Amino acid sequence: MAADLPIILKRNQHPISRKQIDHDCLKVLYRLNRNGFKSYLVGGSVRDLLLGGSPKDFDIATDATPNQVKRLFRNCFLVGRRFRLAHIRFAGNKLIEVATFRREVTAEELPEDPHDHLHFVQNLFGTPGEDAYRRDFTINALFYNIDDFSVIDHVGGLADLKRQRIRVIGDPMVRFVEDPVRMLRALEFAARLDFSLCNDIYSAIDTHKGLLTTAAPARVREEIMALFRYGIAAPVLRQCRELGMLPHLLAGYPGTDEGIAMLMQVDERTRRGTDIDESFSLAALYLRLFMDSCPPQGGTTIAAALQSANQILTPHCRYFSIAAGIRIRARDLLVGCFRLARGHGQRGEQKFLRHPATATALELFSLWSEVRGDLKPLLDEWRSSINNPAGHSQPPTRRKRNRRSKKNKKRTPQPG
Repeated sequence: MAADLPIILKRNQHPISRKQIDHDCLKVLYRLNRNGFKSYLVGGSVRDLLLGGSPKDFDIATDATPNQVKRLFRNCFLVGRRFRLAHIRFAGNKLIEVATFRREVTAEELPEDPHDHLHFVQNLFGTPGEDAYRRDFTINALFYNIDDFSVIDHVGGLADLKRQRIRVIGDPMVRFVEDPVRMLRALEFAARLDFSLCNDIYSAIDTHKGLLTTAAPARVREEIMALFRYGIAAPVLRQCRELGMLPHLLAGYPGTDEGIAMLMQVDERTRRGTDIDESFSLAALYLRLFMDSCPPQGGTTIAAALQSANQILTPHCRYFSIAAGIRIRARDLLVGCFRLARGHGQRGEQKFLRHPATATALELFSLWSEVRGDLKPLLDEWRSSINNPAGHSQPPTRRKRNRRSKKNKKRTPQPG
C-alpha cells in the first residue's frame, strides 16, 4: 500500500520556514540528522504550518530506535510499555515526543500466542511510507524533512488540504473498528479546520457508532476536553447528536437545543482567550439538566440542589475516572448558579458571596443568561450588588452586651 512514490515538495514549493518551528524541536531534529538518522517533523504540526497556523505541539518521527534516541539525549526518558516512545524534556516543562517509524504486521508475522499480538504489532518498526499509512487521516500524515527542508506526502494529504476535506487513510469501515475514537476525531478536525468529511466517513459512523462505548474512557475524556480547548464543543456535540453518536459518547448528556446553545456561549468565551478547565466544562455540559432537576423558584433547598448536582455529575466522573476535586468544583458551580437564579434575600447570601467559587459561578451564570434571556435583569442585580457591596442590604448583626468581668465588677453595698 505504501509502495507508491511519495509526492515531495521542495523548499521553494511550500510555505514552511524553520523560524516557525520550536527552537528545541529543531535541536532534536538536527542532532538526529547529524548522527545519520532520518529526522522528520510529523503530524498536526506539519498540517498547521502548511495552513498558515501556529502549532502548539511538535512531534518527531525517526528511524532511530528508542534506545538509540536515548543515547543521543541525556534529557531523554523512554515511556510506554506496548510501544516505546522517547520523551525529550527541556526547560519550562517542555516535552518533545520522538517516535520510531512503525509499520503494519502481516498475518504470517504474528506470534502463535494471541496474547502476544498487541505488543508485537505496536513494536514493529518500519519505513516512513509504512508509518504514514498507519496514521488516521491523510492531512495528519505529512512529513517535513529537516535534511533538505522538503515536505513528503505518501497518502494524498496535500490534495486533501487543498480540497479542504477530511479523508481516512484506508477503509473507514475497518479503521473505525480498529479505533472507535477516530469517529470523534474526524468530526473534531472538520470543525477545527472548517473542512468537509468524505461521504464514506458518514456511512462508517452510522455502522460503527455503537463501538464508542468500547473505547478507552481516558481517551474519550481527553478528546472531549480537546473540543472545549479548541472552542468547538457545541458544533461537534450537535453533530454527534444528529449522527446518533451522543448516547454512546456521553450517556448522561441529553444534548438539548438549550444545552448546545449553552456550549456555544462557552466556545465563544474560549475563543476570546479565556482558558477552560474541566470543572467549568462539566458544569456547562450539565447546567441545563441540573436546572431542570431543581427549579430555583420551586422551593428547592440548597441540600436538595447539592444532592441533585451530585446525582448528575457522579456517573460521568466515575465512568471517566475524574478526580473528586474536579467533580466538587463543578458541583459548586452548579449550585452557585442555582443560588444566583433564586435571587437576593436568601439565607446564607453573604457567605455565598464570599465563597471562592462565586466569581466563576457568576461567569457561568452570565453565559446561561445569554441562553435564557429572562435571567439578564437578575444577572445585572447580582453584578451591581457584588461591585457595590455597601449598597446591598446586610444581614442584621447581634448587639454585643458590654459586660464587665467579674474581677472588675463593682459590688453594690448590701445593707448591714
